[in-house]
Amino acid sequence: MSSATAADALVSFSQALQRIPAALRKTLTYDQGKEMSYHDALTLRTGVAVYFADPHSPWQRGSNENTNGLLRQYLPKGTDLSVYSQDELNQIALSLNTRPRQRHGFHTPLQVYNEHLRLAEATLGTMH
Repeated sequence: MSSATAADALVSFSQALQRIPAALRKTLTYDQGKEMSYHDALTLRTGVAVYFADPHSPWQRGSNENTNGLLRQYLPKGTDLSVYSQDELNQIALSLNTRPRQRHGFHTPLQVYNEHLRLAEATLGTMH
């Protein structure tokens, strides 16, 4: 996302969510940031219901907060992301998505996603 405007967030989230099969797109829980002002449009475009955590309640988004902590190992809070190439950011994402997590029985998020995808495809047929 080039900047943190609501319009940019709408475009970026819409594009990212459209790459996920509809059967696996359920909900998005977000904080109170102004960049999600167009949440209704996001739901219309993608079918994903958007919920908002209460202010100052990070425990309502526990997995996200944990992932933010892992992300800070690569990018300290306040880091200017514009100094990184998209390839560098993609490599960080790959590192995080291939790192085993206790909450997933020490499987990686990528393994868990691929298993959900496999099960959905087996149940619903080809999803693309």
